Amino acid sequence: MVKRKIVFRRKKRENRLSMLLVTMVVLMVLAVVSIRSMELRQKQQGYQDQIKQLTQQIEEETQRTAEIEEYEKYTKTRKYVEEVAKDKLGLVYDGEIIFKPEN
Repeated sequence: MVKRKIVFRRKKRENRLSMLLVTMVVLMVLAVVSIRSMELRQKQQGYQDQIKQLTQQIEEETQRTAEIEEYEKYTKTRKYVEEVAKDKLGLVYDGEIIFKPEN
C-alpha cells in the first residue's frame, strides 16, 4: 500500500509537470499570435492609408484630365487663335488701333 501511494504521488507530480509544460506552450503560442496580430493590423492600417492617398491622386488626375480637355476645346476656338495672333505675333485687324502704355 505504501508503494502504491508513492507511485500515485509520482504520477500525480509528473502529470502536474506535463500540464504546466502544456500551459506554458499554449501561453507562448498565444503571445506569438497576439504580436503577429498587432503587426498585421498596423500593416492593414498602412495599406488603408495608401489606398486613400491613391484614391485622392486618381480624383486629382481625373480633374486635371477634364481641365486639359476643356483647354483643348478652347484652343480650337477662333477666340484663342485671335489671342495668340495678337499676343505672340502682334497681328491686328485692319483699322484696329492699339495703345501701349509707356514704360
